[in-house]
Amino acid sequence: MNLTYKQAWELVGGLSTPSKMPCYGWSISARRCKVGNKLREIENSVCNKCYAFRGNYNFPYVVNAMEKRWEALFNPRFVEAMSFLINCLDSNHFRWFDSGDLDSVETLEKFALIAISCPDVKFWLPTKEYGIVSKWIKAGNVVPSNLNIRLSGYMIDENGPIALSLALGVTLSEVRTAEFNCPSSSQGNKCLDCRKCWNKNEFTVAYKKH
Repeated sequence: MNLTYKQAWELVGGLSTPSKMPCYGWSISARRCKVGNKLREIENSVCNKCYAFRGNYNFPYVVNAMEKRWEALFNPRFVEAMSFLINCLDSNHFRWFDSGDLDSVETLEKFALIAISCPDVKFWLPTKEYGIVSKWIKAGNVVPSNLNIRLSGYMIDENGPIALSLALGVTLSEVRTAEFNCPSSSQGNKCLDCRKCWNKNEFTVAYKKH
């Protein structure tokens, strides 16, 4: 049975619209992060003062929406519905996890299948779940050309996992108090026309600590 736009939207739990982003995203609660919740307890980690535990993220309707998305991951039609929905959007960029992170290799596989089904869209997947990415790639899977996986560094002002990123053929990101190349801090905390995060030729994107 073919899906309608409304049915697909409901099935995936809807999309998020981060104010900084030039495109739609899809998120789950940061409370479901595995590595992230361990890092929250560590001083000077990038997750110690996680933005996804503050502000709008605490509103009941946002919490409920993110839980609905989490549950949607296990729907057998998730890949079909998300692919259909993204192909309907008037955008050629998409972000996974403006809140939350990978929970399993199965989820990463679903994201790869969605990227293959949406060849005209560039996907950005930031993640601290190095183990999941490593396991998926070492099993012989190939990252689609339009899916940019960025391994996120754990600590502020420290290098990200350079050696691992090179070994896996993915990119990385860091958080810095100085010497950052993300321009958003000088343009109202918005991407505007910058697309570094989606660009596989930008091996390292460093964000300003905020």
